[in-house]
Amino acid sequence: MKKRQKLLSDEQWELIGPLFPEPRRRKDNRGRPWAENRACFEGILWVLQTGAAWRFLPDEYPSPSTCWRRLKQWEEEGIWLNAWRTLLGALDAEGLLKWDEAFLDGSFAPAKKGTMQSAKPSVKGTKWMVLGDGEGVPLGVRLGSASPAEAKTVIADRGYDSDPLRQRWKRRGIELIAPYRKNNKERRYEDGRKLRRYKRRWIIERTNAWLGQFRRLLVRHEHLLTTYRAFFYLACFWITLRKCF
Repeated sequence: MKKRQKLLSDEQWELIGPLFPEPRRRKDNRGRPWAENRACFEGILWVLQTGAAWRFLPDEYPSPSTCWRRLKQWEEEGIWLNAWRTLLGALDAEGLLKWDEAFLDGSFAPAKKGTMQSAKPSVKGTKWMVLGDGEGVPLGVRLGSASPAEAKTVIADRGYDSDPLRQRWKRRGIELIAPYRKNNKERRYEDGRKLRRYKRRWIIERTNAWLGQFRRLLVRHEHLLTTYRAFFYLACFWITLRKCF
């Protein structure tokens, strides 16, 4: 039988391992020992990448229930988000993030299980928005809306055509570049020279394509939004990690 390719290299784990705290043993040392963080991380990553149900998790990883509990625990403790932010901080310290312009875009994941209903009554699912830097590295994500973080210029599509939004962001030192809708006759902020940068929106569309490679994000199977959010943070964390290597 062909050996399964490793999802995580030793060099990658050496970098990110300290970001995940070791499980605490009971004071009386009773009970079974905790599964290793790396094994659980790889099991969770396998589910995220393949989109398979937990019960199909290969035997080389800890049990499905163990990996699921570790996913939930790290989300409740804010580990996923903090780990992602730590990597972003490391890239920023090396000057590898492009803050001079950022791109904003979103997508929609239909839901198979319990979730809030979307704006369309017949459709249930979760809308997610991603903010990427000048090279598409995810800087922020919101399941519903997104904020411009610390970017100086945000390039978005016609869905963000709003002069009040442009004014609010301008007061914060952020320039919004978004084409006006065809039925919008008052185009006070239209500048053809700046709109040329709109052609670079392929960068955030590529980021969405990267996220689409994580099949667990394409259809929401989780009852709890927090569980889906944990998977999403891990996907952004993994994309950011690849930037480090």
